[in-house]
Parts: sequence; structure tokens; C-alpha cells
Amino acid sequence: MEIALSPFLPEALLVGFPEIDAQHEEVFTRIESLKAGCFGNTYVDIAEFQALLDSFTLHFATEERIAEDAGIDFAAHAKIHRDTLDLLRKALGDVIKGERDAHAFLRYAEYWFERHIREDDKRFVATLQESRHFRLPRSRRPVSNRLFSARA
Repeated sequence: MEIALSPFLPEALLVGFPEIDAQHEEVFTRIESLKAGCFGNTYVDIAEFQALLDSFTLHFATEERIAEDAGIDFAAHAKIHRDTLDLLRKALGDVIKGERDAHAFLRYAEYWFERHIREDDKRFVATLQESRHFRLPRSRRPVSNRLFSARA
């Protein structure tokens, strides 16, 4: 499975599992799109912000399915997912009510997700690689001409 990734997912955040890397890329792309759309604007497209939360939800469910298929204890990681979704939903509610800045919400979501990938998702994929009952799909990051430099 070859995935064409845009420049929003830095090499350092690739975990080597194509489905997970593609979902990470989708989340970062949505965040960047929302940041660009909100810049200099007071209008917040709530449907697009909800789509971001839906991307997180799908991604978390995917990881949980993969862990279950591999027979890996994922309870602690799944709790992080649930707690984060609760926090992001509350924060988005604050944005909708005008109590929180949309850019602050997006900066937090982006920072949290980068840290989560580095500290939790990479460890999860390493555990998958060690599992005798699970075989990781091959992952190759295609070489592309990038118009933007990736964040580090």
C-alpha cells in the first residue's frame, strides 16, 4: 500500500504503519487547513472543526482495532484517546461559545498530537513489530517534490 503524503507530516513522526501514517497525515492536514482558514478571520467553520474531531475519533478507533487484532493490551493507550477526545470536545465547545480562541485550540491539538505520536504511537507500533501474531504492512514514504517544508 503506497500512500502519497503531503508535507504536513514530518519524517520524524512517521511510525512505519501505512494506515496509521495516513491518518496522522489527515489530522495534520485538517489542522493546517483550519489554521489557514481562521487566520485573520473571526468566522469559525464548526463543521470543519467537527470533521477534525471525527478524524481523531477514526484514528483512535483504528489503533484500537489494530491492537485488538494483534492481541495487545491497549487499555492505557485507549484511555489517553478517550480523555483527549473529551478534552478536545470541551475545548471546541468553548470555541463555539467564544470562550476560547480557535487558533489556541488548533495549536494545542497540533502540539498534543505530535507529542502523542512521538511518545505513544511510536511505542505502540514498536510493540506491534515485536508481536509474533501480527505482521506490519510494508510502508514506504514516496519521494515527492514538496512545495512546503515539513515541520520538525
